[in-house]
Amino acid sequence: MARSVSRAGNGLARAVLAGAVLLAMATRTAAAEPVVPAPARSSRSTSTIVDLQPFRSEMRVAVQSADGVAGSATLTNLNPQVNAWFLLTLDWGAVRPKEVYHLENARPARALTLQTASPGTVQIDFGDRSPTCTLLLAGARGRPGALDLARTSGLPYAPICDGRLSVRNRTVGRASSLETVTDYLRDHVWKGEEIVTLVKKELYRDAFLEQGEPRVMTRTGAAPPSAPAAAIVDPARADLAVTPSGLGLDIDSADRALMLGQWYGVRGLPDVYLSVVIPEVIARDLPDGRERSVNRLDSIESTALVYLVAFDLGKFDLSFALGTEHPRLGWSPRPPPASIDRALPGPDGIDRAAPLAITGMVSPEVATRTVAAFTGGFKRDHGAFRYGALSLQNHGSHYGFVEQGVVFSRLQPGLATLFTTVSGDVQMGTWTQADNGRMANIRDARQNGVPLVEYDARTGASVPGPLVNRWGEGNWSGSATEDLRTLRAGACLQETDTRRFLIYGYFSAATPSAMARVFQAYRCRYAMHLDMNALEHTYLAVYVSQAGRLTVEHLISGMSVLDRYAGKQFAPRFLGFPDDRDFFILTRKESAP
Repeated sequence: MARSVSRAGNGLARAVLAGAVLLAMATRTAAAEPVVPAPARSSRSTSTIVDLQPFRSEMRVAVQSADGVAGSATLTNLNPQVNAWFLLTLDWGAVRPKEVYHLENARPARALTLQTASPGTVQIDFGDRSPTCTLLLAGARGRPGALDLARTSGLPYAPICDGRLSVRNRTVGRASSLETVTDYLRDHVWKGEEIVTLVKKELYRDAFLEQGEPRVMTRTGAAPPSAPAAAIVDPARADLAVTPSGLGLDIDSADRALMLGQWYGVRGLPDVYLSVVIPEVIARDLPDGRERSVNRLDSIESTALVYLVAFDLGKFDLSFALGTEHPRLGWSPRPPPASIDRALPGPDGIDRAAPLAITGMVSPEVATRTVAAFTGGFKRDHGAFRYGALSLQNHGSHYGFVEQGVVFSRLQPGLATLFTTVSGDVQMGTWTQADNGRMANIRDARQNGVPLVEYDARTGASVPGPLVNRWGEGNWSGSATEDLRTLRAGACLQETDTRRFLIYGYFSAATPSAMARVFQAYRCRYAMHLDMNALEHTYLAVYVSQAGRLTVEHLISGMSVLDRYAGKQFAPRFLGFPDDRDFFILTRKESAP
């Protein structure tokens, strides 16, 4: 297979650190007594995102600046179960402005405590044998302290305490020209959404369509024994293969033609697999029970190529991160007027993440272990319901999301949800009211519409979701009368007797009906939509480290335009510079070989 290669210097860590510096410059005494904060307020009285965090805890100590000003330091653990994100607040009363720093714990297993210290300093203890971290506060005549220097460094992650903590600094994310124009139209031009919709209908319909020419092929070898289960295809077409012209991954195959529905290993990345298929080869007798919820596929999407990438969840951890701009926290324009409370700035009572700092990229600590990244779900503008029952409940059922145990927007019942637990377990399912009792155990979560495929416990088989062909009620493209066939991405969970796989699907031209049929054919227990319409919204890249060099391989070769160069220094999207869109990453488990 041809390899899509980008040079990245002498390794991933160097690429990330250099890319961040070049491209992201937007930017031991008595322990404290714990302070129990007030319960999280209702959405009507919420004032900041901190008020949304029901499990937060605080510690407070008295401090004194180098020039003798008395104040207090408060360390807020936003979710002690996750133990990753903290706010350090220095309150000097009326003498000088309050200072708030968003800290990230590089090793969440360590429990941080705040301690009293000598004048001009504040101390953080890590609960292990490592030295206590003493941070200098701002000095006399305005001389900056360690925290000020970190904040003004221009780094998205400014290391302090010998790298054990980072000060997160808000950055400006990179957006493609398409993103910039469409955001401008939606935010500033009257009927801008109608213009964007017209562009999608007229210019982007089938713009990324890829149709391979199937040919009969003698099998070149069995799939790796550790691979996911193959797709259920029509036995009469089980010997068909295609040569995917857009493929950018280096596949372990002696032939460029790939058998439809079979899995192939990705060279240099154990436990990562690729498969290609076209919907028309799927077996026609798949277990159903919901035939009315799936439309008949037309001749174009029946033959449109689908790429799937699978990750063995026994070997990888999954994490979610917000982009610098999306998804937003305010109101979507979609819900009917009766579902919007204009007295609130957003459905959760807030419309901004401050005082949290959104970086739009992974930290260098995590980037060194990252093996793949892909874009997340719909923007907030599209992430709520205009029609149907879900539009009339919970303020229009805005899609929720959680990062590092911090709730940015509450998870809503009835929505398809991809989430990870504190222990690292990856799950997908339709969120219920009862699931709200599980929030203490949720580390990351992203909701995006309603299910494409779900498991029917009565029959022991997967079936299409009930709203797959209900355009308005399913919020697939924003209009109950549209029938848009376009580039789409989705994700599903497949479980075999011994393994669980997260499968990412890239559909070059499809409706949700085609997506449901493909995920059902790949024996997925649950599947959900991600984003659509352009390569930047369906981006997936993997990172192969060989002899100290990083090779960035894109699922589709054209996705390489989303990465960047600063001179001769290469920086991959999400790892080397901030991005305005939310994303997922997969990191190899530290215990995995």
